Amino acid sequence: MDIRNKANRIRLLSFSTPQMRAFHFSWFAFHICFFGWFGIAPLMAVVREDLSLTQTQIGNTIIASVAITVVVRLLIGLLCDRLGPRKTYTGLLMLGSLPVMGIGLADSFETFLLARLAIGAIGASFVITQYHTSVMFAPNVVGTANATSAGWGNLGGGTTQILMPLIFSGLLMLGVSETLGWRLAMMVPGVVLFLAGIGYWFFTQDAPDGNFDELRARGELPEARGEHGATQSFLSAAKDIRVWALFVVYGLCFGVELTINNIAAIYFFDHFELTLAAAGMIAGLFGLMNIFARTLGGVFSDLFAKHNGLKGRVRWLFIALVCEGIALIAFSQMHVLSLAIGIMLVFSLFVQMAEGATFGVVPFINKKALGAVAGIVGAGGNVGAVLAAFLFRSESLTYQQGLFYLGICVLLLAGSVLVVRFSDATEAEEARAYEQALGEQTGAGALSLR
Repeated sequence: MDIRNKANRIRLLSFSTPQMRAFHFSWFAFHICFFGWFGIAPLMAVVREDLSLTQTQIGNTIIASVAITVVVRLLIGLLCDRLGPRKTYTGLLMLGSLPVMGIGLADSFETFLLARLAIGAIGASFVITQYHTSVMFAPNVVGTANATSAGWGNLGGGTTQILMPLIFSGLLMLGVSETLGWRLAMMVPGVVLFLAGIGYWFFTQDAPDGNFDELRARGELPEARGEHGATQSFLSAAKDIRVWALFVVYGLCFGVELTINNIAAIYFFDHFELTLAAAGMIAGLFGLMNIFARTLGGVFSDLFAKHNGLKGRVRWLFIALVCEGIALIAFSQMHVLSLAIGIMLVFSLFVQMAEGATFGVVPFINKKALGAVAGIVGAGGNVGAVLAAFLFRSESLTYQQGLFYLGICVLLLAGSVLVVRFSDATEAEEARAYEQALGEQTGAGALSLR
């Protein structure tokens, strides 16, 4: 789609422009969605005892939490193209808050499984976040904008690991039982999700020049039908092998991150015999790396593009994936807590840089079907998480063995990214657009506090 007046700088402390309001609201909304999505993960040791869950049943709930997101991410990209990111995000946030608050009603494995399945839908928020920043920012900073908004959203996976045990502990100090405590703790992210939905409706717009319905009324954006309709948009994206290559690639990075978010706390709790709070704090470090790591992935993507065009973006993505696989294998072999934490942080760095690098490429695959491309690639992350979860539901495999095999898979499949190629015409066109955006950029640096 041809969106005009995209921002060529990211002014972090500014809320005065629609581009920066979309940036800040999208990362915050995604952050809160992560909080609701994985809020129960650091409390699983308590839930396990309360509901008498086996390792296989815990594995099945992990699969449920990420499986439904595959379908919803595919649909949400099409809704973004049709309705615009503002309406789509508002609806997802407000509807998604209901199962987050409702999981406390679970009294058996089956009801708990259904609640985690329903909560998984809010994971589709990632697609809207990437869509919204893609239509708001110019080629010279879109990689950085996408990576930073998604990274600060993914940061929710880290803050969740740290805050939920603290909220739970606070409730226990008030005299609440453990059985009731984990249920009440989940009300916190649910309420915040609902309020964030209201804020997104009132403070954001779809594009720099207005909402999609306004742009269509003025003839500045094609109607969402015919060749610009949802079906054609999806088919156009689905027929492109590069989209499916990135689908696989995103499964190798974001899928791995989702898996670690689900198992890290209970892994450190069991393997190193830590307290629930200590295990949550350490597991939270993995997600906290998102405060800068995913941004670095996007920054490097933009820098590689400056010197080598779209080919440079693809090469950088391949490098990040290979380093991720090596670090994951090393992490799986750690038996000393201090070494395990150090290697986990290195592993986390490359996982999140690979994610940022992936969505440094996505906006250039098919601009007319951006929502469909983002939806399919985003769904790949959850497919990866579902497949990885099978390694951690088996009673015959330890978590360490599962992590080792997962690292091997990352290394073996990293070459998928090399399928992503661009024609000479596209390379030349994007090089001109990059230079034009760079020429229009004022001041020093694409990312600033002003």
